Amino acid sequence: MEASNAAAIGGGGGGGHLLASILFRIFGRGKRYYGEKEVVMKVVQWIRSACFVVREWAVVPGLRFLVLACLTMSVIMVLDKIFMATVSLFVRLARRSPSKVYRWEPFADQIDEEMQQESIDNYPMVLIQIPLFNERQVYHVAIRAACNFSWPSERLVIQVLDDSTDLVVRELVKEECEKWIRKGININIETRDNRKGYKAGALKDGLTCSYVQKCEYLAIFDADHQPAPDYLKQAIPFLIHNPKIGLVQARWKFANADECLMTRIQEMSMDYHFKVEQEAGSSTFAFFGFNGTAGIWRIIAVKEAGGWNERTTVEDMDLAVRASLKGWKFVYVGDIKVKSELPCTFKAYRYQQHRWACGPANLFRHMFLEIIKAKDVTIWKKFYLIYSFFFARKIVAHNVTFIFYCLVIPISIFFPQVEIPRWGVAYIPALITILSSVATPSSIHLALFWILFEQVMSFHRFKAVHVGLFEGERVNEWVVTEKFGSKNKPNNVKNGVDHKKPQSKLWERVNVTELLLGLFLLMCASYDLAYRVKNYFVYIFPQSLSFFAIGFGYVGKFIPSNV
Repeated sequence: MEASNAAAIGGGGGGGHLLASILFRIFGRGKRYYGEKEVVMKVVQWIRSACFVVREWAVVPGLRFLVLACLTMSVIMVLDKIFMATVSLFVRLARRSPSKVYRWEPFADQIDEEMQQESIDNYPMVLIQIPLFNERQVYHVAIRAACNFSWPSERLVIQVLDDSTDLVVRELVKEECEKWIRKGININIETRDNRKGYKAGALKDGLTCSYVQKCEYLAIFDADHQPAPDYLKQAIPFLIHNPKIGLVQARWKFANADECLMTRIQEMSMDYHFKVEQEAGSSTFAFFGFNGTAGIWRIIAVKEAGGWNERTTVEDMDLAVRASLKGWKFVYVGDIKVKSELPCTFKAYRYQQHRWACGPANLFRHMFLEIIKAKDVTIWKKFYLIYSFFFARKIVAHNVTFIFYCLVIPISIFFPQVEIPRWGVAYIPALITILSSVATPSSIHLALFWILFEQVMSFHRFKAVHVGLFEGERVNEWVVTEKFGSKNKPNNVKNGVDHKKPQSKLWERVNVTELLLGLFLLMCASYDLAYRVKNYFVYIFPQSLSFFAIGFGYVGKFIPSNV
């Protein structure tokens, strides 16, 4: 009798059978509870009806809306990538290098001793700014590189902006600078007792020093950057002979790209950024986001733009946008390469990506109206800044990667009535992968790992974008990216610790959020495999494994906190 009643209440659904069975166990003992059975039946029927209404009238339409929104964002993203790839390809095929588009003349060599002073006077005064903050492993790298420039010492001012709170590091920086001072290099140390404005505040304060006023150009290098001795001679001529150029940006090359799989993957993303994004922006609208280092500014352009501003954590991009709105042109020169270091730990990379995703979104919030109201640029450049540079690359790209591929597609498995076209699930992601990985041909065989890693990172970038857009709690968080100078010491050994081997216990490396997302994706893939709903399990299983791998800390290197 109870079984037949349970079947009647269940209405044929597995969930109904289970719910009815539980309720009958609670209320169905003895004839005195017979009246309660009728109530239970009504309650179960009401719950089933309510669930059906919510599913059909709220969940399914909401999911369909998300699918449509994500497909639209995917099209926006892929069209922007096709545009940039086309421009970059044209530049290469037409051999339109910056030295052919803009006037560029090398510095004349000294002919004899009589002409020596005259030759030196032809060199403009250049200020080198090197901002530092507790970078024990690499504090000396940029200082030594700047002191070895093949540039007359009389025409060069090096300024080390040391905000370090570690007194040992401050002393090391001081000793390094004094060593070069004794060799006749014009090097100045500027320290602060606070970190107001972080890097932007240090750069801003540095420009107020009296000895800076005689300088025409400003070159900036982060601590780990190693420009070649002829860097200034290669880049400065663009500024000398083209008065409307305000910034010359060099390309980054990575000394530790082969350190681990995570650095190889980062190299792919960064090569795409420089070889495609920067080059396309430079070749079309003479604009791109300044990278904060390995670039040379015309100081008058910095001043006209309003100087450094610490309102966001991307002071470099902020200055670039404001200078561009004043009519200044930017040139990316890919032939000039500056060595630097990629973050080799997941923690360092995660903090870096938070800043790089949150800052631009927050800057977009601040500058949207400024861009629209700008009078010194064309409407097409405004459109490029708002739509392509900010919306498509800084907002859409981070949202669609997480929402569509990590949430909507897996959840759609439980709703067969929600259909996603094959071109949205397969063709567009494949095209994006091809366009993004060709910039590093030597690592194209790692494209699958790149996809999986980028999807895990999309969660952190998604959060950061919304923190920036809505000015959340971490909007102004600034954590300096840890650098270890790993390629500067043999066998990757520092302080007696081999960084290739994890030196910590498992729970010290665990990332709980990644594990939970990995579990969610594993459930979706398992359900799809069991019931053959949409066959998305083929790529959701590897996706879940990548979340688990990073969740358990098996990515990059792990540097114990006591090292």
